[in-house]
Amino acid sequence: MAEESDLEKTEEASTRRLEKAREDGDVPRSKELATFIVLMAAVIALWLSGESIIGQIKSMLANALYFNEINQTDSPLVDKTLAQDLITLLLSLLPLFGLVMLSALVSPALIGGWLFSNKAITPNFGKLNPIKGLSNMISKHALMELAKAILKTLLVGYVAWLVVMSQMDAIFALASESLTVASSHQGHILLICFTFMILALALIAFIDAPYQMYHYAEKLKMTRQDLRDEAKESEGNPETKAKVRSIQRQMASRRMMSQIPTADVVVTNPTHYAVALKYPENANYAPLIVAKGMGEIAIKIKEVALEHKIVLMEAPPLARALYHHTELGDEIPKQLYTAVSQVLAYVFQLRDWHKNGGLEPLKPDHIDVPTDFDRLSTSSNQS
Repeated sequence: MAEESDLEKTEEASTRRLEKAREDGDVPRSKELATFIVLMAAVIALWLSGESIIGQIKSMLANALYFNEINQTDSPLVDKTLAQDLITLLLSLLPLFGLVMLSALVSPALIGGWLFSNKAITPNFGKLNPIKGLSNMISKHALMELAKAILKTLLVGYVAWLVVMSQMDAIFALASESLTVASSHQGHILLICFTFMILALALIAFIDAPYQMYHYAEKLKMTRQDLRDEAKESEGNPETKAKVRSIQRQMASRRMMSQIPTADVVVTNPTHYAVALKYPENANYAPLIVAKGMGEIAIKIKEVALEHKIVLMEAPPLARALYHHTELGDEIPKQLYTAVSQVLAYVFQLRDWHKNGGLEPLKPDHIDVPTDFDRLSTSSNQS
């Protein structure tokens, strides 16, 4: 039962899934709302500038059908007059075209916002799959679209019939009116009919918009397994992260081991700790930690040191203090200057003795380490 629930799409789409869908050009859209807004803008423009547009068309037709001697013999004048009439007509149509174009740009922003995606216009031959096409035709969404189209046709047709019935007296009166008055009256009746038909579309649009939002949310719903997989991808698979950390540790260890041959001494606590120190002659800084480790890493550090004839110095308190209070590449703490100087002095004397002979230097029998820097001595004092 738990496995079945994990495979059911019961969870809301995550932010990442929504962003990916948007990148693919998949956003909620209501064609009915966009159609209603564009047509409503056209109706408003016609109510505001319809008479001006009709007047300009009548004037243009009158000029085009008027013939005289000048029009027949002066071709450039005819062209100039025609061009002026066309410009005047276009200017009169500008409010209509401008308002329609503006509404066409604004309507997508109401649901889904403006979006341009290359993926949406990239050819996808998978969409030509006839089996998938047939499944889409009989899907729940397709049935809803069919019902909506039928409802829209019936509603708009019914509203148109009601408007025509309400204007029957005016329609019959057209026959008794002059041509000019009848043309104007007929245009007014058509505009009324068109307006009410567009208002009928508002009902369809306001039903379709919430449905499209609901359908989009349902389509992008995720299973619990999807959420877990996405979390692994975003945060990193624990197994992969552990493997990466392991590789990083191995690389850091190899880099550290490669620095041991440059060390001057390796301070050890025979079986637990090993810390390699480097202090070049005439250096203007404190000795540096070039390698450190405990357990198996400490054993490996000592092996590499012996291979390269680096001095091993047993000083358990100092080894512990250096291990716990420093990081790779750090200078030693000021509190350990005295202890480390004792070790380095012995190492440099030993190096000189091997080179020039003479009396063998004495190994320091006591290296003074502050008690608060040695965890073992601190814990023993507290006990």
